[in-house]
Amino acid sequence: MSDAANTAHRLPIRAVEAPGGLTAWLVEDHSVPVVSLAWAWEGGASLDPAERSGASAMAAALLTEGAGDLRAAEFADALRDSAIGLGFEAQRDGFEGAFRALSTALPEAVRLARLAMTAPRLDADAVERVRARAVAGVRQALETPRGQAGRAFWSAAYPDHPVGRPVGGTPESLAAMPVEAIREAIARQLRRGGLLVAAAGDITPEDLAGLLPALFDGLPPAAPPPPPPLPPFRAFGRKVVEIDSPQSTAIFGQPGLGVDDPDWEAAQVVLRVLAGGGFTSRLMQAVRVQRGLTYGIGAGLDVMFRRAQVIGSVATENGRVAETLAVTQEEWARMAAEGPTAEEVDEAVAYLTGSLPLQFTDTRRIAGTLLAMRRNRRPIDWLDGRTARLRALTRDRAATVAARLLKPEALSVVVAGRPVGL
Repeated sequence: MSDAANTAHRLPIRAVEAPGGLTAWLVEDHSVPVVSLAWAWEGGASLDPAERSGASAMAAALLTEGAGDLRAAEFADALRDSAIGLGFEAQRDGFEGAFRALSTALPEAVRLARLAMTAPRLDADAVERVRARAVAGVRQALETPRGQAGRAFWSAAYPDHPVGRPVGGTPESLAAMPVEAIREAIARQLRRGGLLVAAAGDITPEDLAGLLPALFDGLPPAAPPPPPPLPPFRAFGRKVVEIDSPQSTAIFGQPGLGVDDPDWEAAQVVLRVLAGGGFTSRLMQAVRVQRGLTYGIGAGLDVMFRRAQVIGSVATENGRVAETLAVTQEEWARMAAEGPTAEEVDEAVAYLTGSLPLQFTDTRRIAGTLLAMRRNRRPIDWLDGRTARLRALTRDRAATVAARLLKPEALSVVVAGRPVGL
């Protein structure tokens, strides 16, 4: 790899402090007149009461459905007229907002984003429109084997934690959701405290420091309530959800490791070899190429609460499910016992180091990457050493990490469909 490619991801990240204590990470780039800003709080769906599952997701959808003296259509027109992209999202463990705007439209983007967060209208027609869309989306997901399998998997792995409930709620909880519950979700989540901010593009540190108070000072000062601690992943073996479908979908997974674990990069290499490398991965070779059991199978690290679970999926004909799962279990156990080969490690490292600069091809992706780093409590220079850490990985260490990470006996599976022989 050339020196230019090797250092392409070494972004000049600066920490910016605004009056009042707000901070942001910034990658300044004036080559294109665009600014992207992303911000987040801990909480999200994990703060929803059990009987109000989906309140945070509905709140996120409604923030751009009218604010202040602008009804939904007028708010949408204001965004469109200035070519501003603004959105909010409730996640299992957090709540995020973001906008992207031309530099000349930055004041308007700040005005509209602040208005959305501090003066959402929650008009009755907008609430009912968002509710209907949410209920339809949840029902549609539950009509598919994948939707049923995913819902059953998380509820079995975390039966006593909000992570076990659907982020978007259920048809029943959404239908019964009062407007007061949505207001409560906004009030407990959108706070000046606990706020993480990242920015990229055509803005100086001085201008960003002035922008932060203009955007966020209208929020209540205290931080959102802390989310409930994530308990250990509960291995549950194998479950079948009966659905009348010619194909079954299997969601499989096991406990992973923390984002601050010293073996984080090594675990990514191991999983790239086992299940994340397209046609080169061991699972694709064993399940598709050699046996023709499916079109695709893969697994990776799913991060929440700064901890990653190893999660994968596969879909196949009902009559092939049992063999597909048996082969998957065998490959899982083989990797745990033997680890990857030296050649596989080299190929995985080359891919991970070579593809990293693709995360930094536009301001929105850069801001999102910086925000993820902040949410995972990475040091500001974490990216600078990533290539070196990956290239220092030996086959022996990768084998040790594979044995530590992969637990075939803890691999839990939910199959939705009409699988034969299970």
